[in-house]
Amino acid sequence: MNTPPDNPETEDEGPGNFIRDIVAGDIAAGRVGEKTRGIVTRFPPEPNGYLHLGHAKSIVLNFGIAADFNGRCHLRFDDTNPVKEEMEFIKAIEEDVRWLGFDWGEHLYFASDNFETLYQWAEHLIKNEKAYVDDLTADDIREYRGTLTEPGRPSPFRDRGVDENLDLFRRMRAGEFADGERVLRAKIDMAAGNINMRDPVLYRILHADHPRTGNAWSIYPTYDFAHGQSDAIEGITHSLCTLEFEDHRPLYDWLIENLPVPATPHQYEFARLNLTNTVLSKRRLTQLVTENHVQGWNDPRMPTISGLRRRGVPAAAIRDFCNRIGVTKAASTAETAYLDHCTRDILNAEAPRRLGVLDPLKVVIENYPEGESEELDAANHPGDETQGTRKVPFSREIYIERSDFMEEPPKKFFRLGPGREVRLRFAYFIICTDVIKDADGTVTELHCTYDPETRGGNAPDGRKVKGTIHWVSAPQALTAEVRLYEHLFNESEPGSGGTDFLDDINPDSLSVLKGCKLEPSLADLGLGDNVQFERQGYFCLDTDSSADAPVFNRTVGLRDSWAKTQKKD
Repeated sequence: MNTPPDNPETEDEGPGNFIRDIVAGDIAAGRVGEKTRGIVTRFPPEPNGYLHLGHAKSIVLNFGIAADFNGRCHLRFDDTNPVKEEMEFIKAIEEDVRWLGFDWGEHLYFASDNFETLYQWAEHLIKNEKAYVDDLTADDIREYRGTLTEPGRPSPFRDRGVDENLDLFRRMRAGEFADGERVLRAKIDMAAGNINMRDPVLYRILHADHPRTGNAWSIYPTYDFAHGQSDAIEGITHSLCTLEFEDHRPLYDWLIENLPVPATPHQYEFARLNLTNTVLSKRRLTQLVTENHVQGWNDPRMPTISGLRRRGVPAAAIRDFCNRIGVTKAASTAETAYLDHCTRDILNAEAPRRLGVLDPLKVVIENYPEGESEELDAANHPGDETQGTRKVPFSREIYIERSDFMEEPPKKFFRLGPGREVRLRFAYFIICTDVIKDADGTVTELHCTYDPETRGGNAPDGRKVKGTIHWVSAPQALTAEVRLYEHLFNESEPGSGGTDFLDDINPDSLSVLKGCKLEPSLADLGLGDNVQFERQGYFCLDTDSSADAPVFNRTVGLRDSWAKTQKKD
């Protein structure tokens, strides 16, 4: 099944998608026939890190195109570099794709499944004098390759005979030579305007254990050699890549044309995703992890799918975001605020409401009976009656948000102050009668009285109050840690000013609040479940939680900065 759950047919498909138009044109022209058995796409990650939002765009596109045209999408790992690849990454990628809502069914593949076939095809090129073994070092190869304005020079080993090349290549496979001592290169054109066509490397020597094949191989195909040929082996009809592979397409086509492949896929390129205040380079993300600038690949500040999931961003919001930003050839940068907007759209409709006080200030209701408590009805969602109600406890001692009290409130401050009356959400009207301070003058406690006739938050005499605040009953309160996240980088384009991108890290990207007080029903929340703390934002339970020490992550605040900018425009 390629169709994601959660009624994805209602998600916005975004602006015109030229890839979808190309596929529709190929079908109409009969270019996709019985041999290919319809549209076949693939999502081909390299298992050398965790997936990020840029990958999510490709996943949504590839699986979406397949679903739109009743085709299928493969998950294939292009696992050609054992030095950087790990089983941990393979498992994490599978989990992320499934969590996003997509299923590849029986079509799970690995480039390493094709190692023997790729080797035989490399020998085919040698036998047809279209590949040769080169003894130049990596530095020499770069020097001989030339520049954008100067043609390359042929390697002194370029004219080796077929027999010598075959002998050397087979000895490379047998493990006779050291890493980097020799490579296999395609024999194309050292004067080509496209540097990728100047005798590119097809195989290199790597004495490293592979996550799946162990030490069976001493040579490994390059990405360029394995990728297109794996597409052909799988019968891929539309190989969808980001624009940085556009210059590689001539090599992709040259290899397809010069090898005995069972199918002839074609590559199409689209603009990669760029996002403000973050980085989507796997190299940079790896650096953030390995140098401990973040707490792992699933740190909620990371733009990885696992990080977003841990922060509480719903899979439907990521799919919606990817669909809305569209698929074009033109490079552009999406606003992080727009992803937050898509997240709010989903959570506003689905997340149940709860009471949580992040910076608690104790309130003693002097005229409420000591040792007693009651349960009040509270709506789970003000806009969705089907979510029902819950009971919240109320007692003589409660917590309110410290920011909801001011000793000398300004004119437009409608919350609690000395002699002021406010409504407690779902509860009663209260009036502040006394303010208790410590020796430093810090307010430590408020004394109030309540009107028992206003149960449920309404006065029978019809009097009105302008302020309604949230609260939590002190005896039953759940004490929790709450983590507030901001952009990982202060700059919209980290490192764009010629400085190290690490210099733009936001030192305030994580704020940890201890001793927060939450309503007791939150003890039953499951990992990753979303709730709205009323007047605070959307939160989810973090994996660092324990039964007696819950930890909540703020997914996104309530204020929609992106929507506000759209209204101004």
